[in-house]
Amino acid sequence: MKIIKTKHPEVLQIQPEIYKDQRGFFLETFQKDKFLQVGITGDFVQDNYSSSIKSTLRGLHYQVTHIQGKLVMAVCGEIFDVAVDLRRNSPRFGQWTGVILSEVNKNLLWIPPGFAHGFYVLSERADVFYKTTNYYDPTGERCLKWNDPDLGIDWPIPPGEEPILSKKDAEGTLFQDAEVF
Repeated sequence: MKIIKTKHPEVLQIQPEIYKDQRGFFLETFQKDKFLQVGITGDFVQDNYSSSIKSTLRGLHYQVTHIQGKLVMAVCGEIFDVAVDLRRNSPRFGQWTGVILSEVNKNLLWIPPGFAHGFYVLSERADVFYKTTNYYDPTGERCLKWNDPDLGIDWPIPPGEEPILSKKDAEGTLFQDAEVF
């Protein structure tokens, strides 16, 4: 396993060791001892799986109760995955980092508690699997506006195209008005 730090040292891109042969491949997506060695200490309690068509943008989601860390992987297709630092005392408060996760690179992204999370689908379809360190709590769920100019996220959306959004994501809160940590 290789760890790649992003501009947020707590947000880690994880390159698993991939074992290939004539049958296909094998890799470990999670091993508690290895993750503890690199500072990922949360106990995972829930797994989620989503499937989305091209140009779908999900997020930017977070919870103010039952705050979640997330371990994200694209098992099919390709996404641009984003984390936004919502920790008021962080030197990177309000800044974002983004990486490509795909079935080809097989990388994972660790997003610790205190960050909002979202992704944009680059391929015809993408299936995204992620583990969380706390349970989903609809009463504490919040959503930042994906295109908030204060965040300035450089989404790889082709010129002239609009992302496919849920009603909740289209009506996200501006960063300046958001509940943060």
